[in-house]
Amino acid sequence: MSSVAVTAQTAGRGAARAAAKRRRRVPIGGSARRAGRLTYFLLAAVLLISIFPLYYTLLLGSSDPVSIAQNPVPQWLPDLSLFQQFQTVITDSNINFWKALWNSTLIGVLSSVSVVFFSTLAGYSFAKLNFRGRGPLLVFVIATMAVPVQLGIIPLYILMSEIGWYGQVQAVIVPGLVTAFGVFWMTQYLSEALPYELIEAARVDGASMFRTFWSVAMPAALPAAAMLGLFQFVQQWTNFFWPSIILTSENPTLPLVVQSLRDNYFVDYSLVMGGVFLVTLPLLVLFFFIGRQLVAGIMAGAVKG
Repeated sequence: MSSVAVTAQTAGRGAARAAAKRRRRVPIGGSARRAGRLTYFLLAAVLLISIFPLYYTLLLGSSDPVSIAQNPVPQWLPDLSLFQQFQTVITDSNINFWKALWNSTLIGVLSSVSVVFFSTLAGYSFAKLNFRGRGPLLVFVIATMAVPVQLGIIPLYILMSEIGWYGQVQAVIVPGLVTAFGVFWMTQYLSEALPYELIEAARVDGASMFRTFWSVAMPAALPAAAMLGLFQFVQQWTNFFWPSIILTSENPTLPLVVQSLRDNYFVDYSLVMGGVFLVTLPLLVLFFFIGRQLVAGIMAGAVKG
């Protein structure tokens, strides 16, 4: 058995013993306290407030412009007319819905994979490697999060125009290949979750620097990497500001499709809200299937005191 496996087994046994001690520890007050009714009431209130905008979108999408103009809440339950709005959005020849769906999916997937890989690579370097200027460089990366995105729009637009990427999907993908938040997130997680012993054991076995990262650090970072990838996908899926500047109506994304549903002189809010819900629906399905993994990733990536 290699030293990497032996070290991993030792670390696993130590983690199991620590977990057993935490389970045997008696909490303050002599017994475990359960959440009271007030806690459940507050959680239910927050849940209802969070769901209400989506529910109101359903109501408006199931109505007609006349009903919406007469009553801000035209009905209390959505009906099948919502699917007619879906069909209008999908079949309208002036919208390019399927092109926008492909572009949004391509941008979201490529950006998520790239951000996860490069952020984990940078986070591993900052967390576990010793090199000159590591601390100031990490502070500089984190400080860039305080710079508003709008400040770099004009130079970025000029650059994309000069290299001929105006109206192209790569003009949205390339600027988002790595993010400062992703580097910070993975640095914080790997500094706690990856023992130095595993890295040293891999080096003793003759693993190269990149092989150590790929075989040791990457598996340890999977919970936080899954959360980061999902966060980046949602951010790119709903991104409107930069695509509205650099892309055209012939090569749009889904948020631009919703924008194109508005007429110059009249806004059919039922059609717009139907388009909004149609664009949001894939995210709801995604969260439904991987909601537990998202919560696990957030809890695993929390900074330990």
